[in-house]
Amino acid sequence: MSETIASDRETAGQTSEKSSEKSSEKSSDKTSGVEAASVATGPAATPPGRRRLLLVLLGVAVMAAGAAWGAYYATYGRYHETTDDAYVSGNLVQLTPQVTGTVVAVHADDTQIVRAGDPVVTLDPADSRIALANAEAALGQTVRRVSGLYVNNNFYAANVAQRESDLKRAQDDLQRREAVANTGAVSAEDIAHARDAVSAAQAALDAARQQAEANHALTDRTTIENHPDVQAAASKVRDAYLAYARNTLPAPVTGYVAQRSVQVGQRVSPGTPLMAIVPLDGVWVDANFKEVQLRHMRIGQPVTLTADVYGSSVKYHGRIEGFSAGTGSAFATLPAQNATGNWIKVVQRLPVRIRLDQHELEAHPLRIGLSMLVDADTHDDSGTQLGAANKTSYRTDVFAQYGAQAEAEIAKVIEQNEMASRAIGAAPVAKRAASRDRTGRTVAAG
Repeated sequence: MSETIASDRETAGQTSEKSSEKSSEKSSDKTSGVEAASVATGPAATPPGRRRLLLVLLGVAVMAAGAAWGAYYATYGRYHETTDDAYVSGNLVQLTPQVTGTVVAVHADDTQIVRAGDPVVTLDPADSRIALANAEAALGQTVRRVSGLYVNNNFYAANVAQRESDLKRAQDDLQRREAVANTGAVSAEDIAHARDAVSAAQAALDAARQQAEANHALTDRTTIENHPDVQAAASKVRDAYLAYARNTLPAPVTGYVAQRSVQVGQRVSPGTPLMAIVPLDGVWVDANFKEVQLRHMRIGQPVTLTADVYGSSVKYHGRIEGFSAGTGSAFATLPAQNATGNWIKVVQRLPVRIRLDQHELEAHPLRIGLSMLVDADTHDDSGTQLGAANKTSYRTDVFAQYGAQAEAEIAKVIEQNEMASRAIGAAPVAKRAASRDRTGRTVAAG
């Protein structure tokens, strides 16, 4: 039994030796095959010298690119800040009524140009026309009544002179009677009647003087035009005329109509937005630069811009006009609250206002909201980032004509209703009445 087991072990050992020999032969065959393949492909492989040359050329190219970028940055790149977060901005002049009324005409529509002073919207003027007529009638009545005051000055002066004459005559009669009283030619009753006549004449003179002084107090140092009663009535005419004139809404500025919402027949009240007028000759660009780009930016630095609407072939030139007082998030309706535990820092952007060249805008006009690409040249950083005193002034004179027209209407009513007093030459009319001095020259009466 033991011999059988020993023979089995010898047989197994011989089998394992044979299998190991076969595996070693196979591995040696594979190795020889790989070596044969490498020998076969040897002539086609890259020589070490050429590989080294390629590495050198690659290094030189990288160094040249780095040098070129460094030269670009040193001479140009570090002096220029760019952003494509920029948009055209401008003034949107809202057209709103100043009086309540019904729209009867709309004279302009979206995309159309209107000139400053052109009528754009008309309201029904019927009610205001009636109110103006009533105010003018009241002014006319006041002018005629005040003119009578100036005429009464002469009347009361003449009355005083007459009463003085009556008093003088009564005093003379009394003196004559008293002179012959001792002779018995005049009775005591006649002397008493003469004394009563003097007293009555004196009382009448005092009353006449008081009437003259009272009337003079109503007209002293005034003319018909600047008399308080006339001025009060004229003020009502002025208000009524302005209410009437404001039924026609003129364009405050020259520009293009946008956002028209008013319709014929619509009932509008003061402050209702009817349309917007955009003056495209005064647009600017708001460029939102990152806060890390603002270090060397100053007011007055030149800026080159391109608009997406025209492409890179059309370039605009401008200047930095100012920096906003805060970032966009600071003026948001809901400002960011950074005092939280999960705070994440976000690079902020600050709006920078850029003034454009007017001649370039005339050649290639821009609309509000268009995208722009901005390149700011920061070579000269000697300027300031804080704006100077206010020099910008937006104004319109189209509404001033209403006041001038109202004054002309008032003067017309006054002139028409003072004809009676001027005809008799009693009322001192400013700037129209005249007299002659001793040399015969005409002198204006004040």
